[in-house]
Amino acid sequence: MPTPTTFPDDFLWGGALAANQYEGAYDADGKGLSVQDVMPQGIVGPRTEAPTPDNLKLVGIDFYHRYKEDIALLAEMGFKVFRFSIAWSRIFPKGDETEPNEAGLAFYDRVLDELEKYGIEPLVTISHYETPLHLTKTYNGWADRRMIGFFERYARTLFERYGKRVKYWLTFNEINSVLHEPFMSGGINTPKEELSERDLYQAIHHELVASASATRIAHEVNPDLKVGCMILAIPFYPLTPDPRDVWAAKQAERDNYTFGDVHVRGTYPGYFLRKLRDKGIELDITEADRRTLAEHTVDFVSFSYYMSSCETATQEREASGGNLMGGVVNPTLEVSQWGWAIDPRGLRTILNDYWDRWGKPLFIVENGLGARDELVTGPDGTPTVADDYRIDYMNDHLVQVREAIADGVQVIGYTSWGCIDCVSASTAQMSKRYGFIYVDRNDDGTGTLERYRKQSFGWYRDVIASNGASLKA
Repeated sequence: MPTPTTFPDDFLWGGALAANQYEGAYDADGKGLSVQDVMPQGIVGPRTEAPTPDNLKLVGIDFYHRYKEDIALLAEMGFKVFRFSIAWSRIFPKGDETEPNEAGLAFYDRVLDELEKYGIEPLVTISHYETPLHLTKTYNGWADRRMIGFFERYARTLFERYGKRVKYWLTFNEINSVLHEPFMSGGINTPKEELSERDLYQAIHHELVASASATRIAHEVNPDLKVGCMILAIPFYPLTPDPRDVWAAKQAERDNYTFGDVHVRGTYPGYFLRKLRDKGIELDITEADRRTLAEHTVDFVSFSYYMSSCETATQEREASGGNLMGGVVNPTLEVSQWGWAIDPRGLRTILNDYWDRWGKPLFIVENGLGARDELVTGPDGTPTVADDYRIDYMNDHLVQVREAIADGVQVIGYTSWGCIDCVSASTAQMSKRYGFIYVDRNDDGTGTLERYRKQSFGWYRDVIASNGASLKA
């Protein structure tokens, strides 16, 4: 009997956002500063010593005050799940306090109340590129082992407060991105060009132990909780059939595999240990660390997918534009306005690859197209965006998800990135828009913050209502 090419009846359709990109209210109700508050140009510009007015993330799209309106729009699309992050510095303003900030906890209670009102499942990211700035300046972020204890206290606070209301949790957003953006991803204050590889890998180890420890705490608080890791997924293809290019592509993928291997298998893979030996790096790994990693592996694997890339050891390198994780240009693919290769089949590749490798349920928690949208007047006289390009992009990717499910891959759900327009993490712009909902805010900070449904809003509503049957192959 052939496997049906359909989505499971309990497939979780929805969208995703991050606190630092959409909440705003950066200093409201006792919130402390995070690394994002001193990154007014995202990863492309210098940091500042204190928040500056040109940092669009300080206001974001003001979800902090508009969450009821925004969640109602998500419900109108029929969302089954909403992925959001909790701002660590809202709960522990400095990060190393012993008691949490009740006003911060109460805000997320209100958000959960609203999600429950509409029957939307929450998917919560514990740390999404928003390390408290105090931890960065005082301890050099995850380079310091004491961060594990601070994170454990923070995670336990969340699980004990929300553990009966939130089933699905993610520990660190795109944890492997610390390889390339140690300040944003790991709160490491040492300038990237001065950071030693040994200190970087030690920081990674601390994060991995903290992630496993959070998984332990979650299962202690409520055995029914499901905790996943979150990986920035980029399949790397050899630029040519030359075996040296094939090996270069494998090595690039292994940089990302390492994080999933540890989260799922509970131990460092041999290829990573060899890499450390070849570099003469010896990490501080205790026996307690080894037990924690081995005994508290994740329940599922989640990932972001935006693009694929190529690698070569034999050809002249033309770097992939906009690609955080390196690689070279794939001459067979078109690219987005920000230079990201558009590769729907790469998503099927990743799904099959991760399923074959780890055998854990998979959750696609970020995918989408960043584009410069133009607000126009719709047929009914209301403002909208004619974003057929976004519809085509998402349709083609979701068709490949459907194919992967038919391949036998277990996929929990799909949350499109930036379901409401928000400030870009990489560029700190509003003009790099991903949403089904247009937010009237510009790169210079002007705008009314009014929300308008794009044409993709109705398209995604139909996809969810039909459980994917409306997709065009």
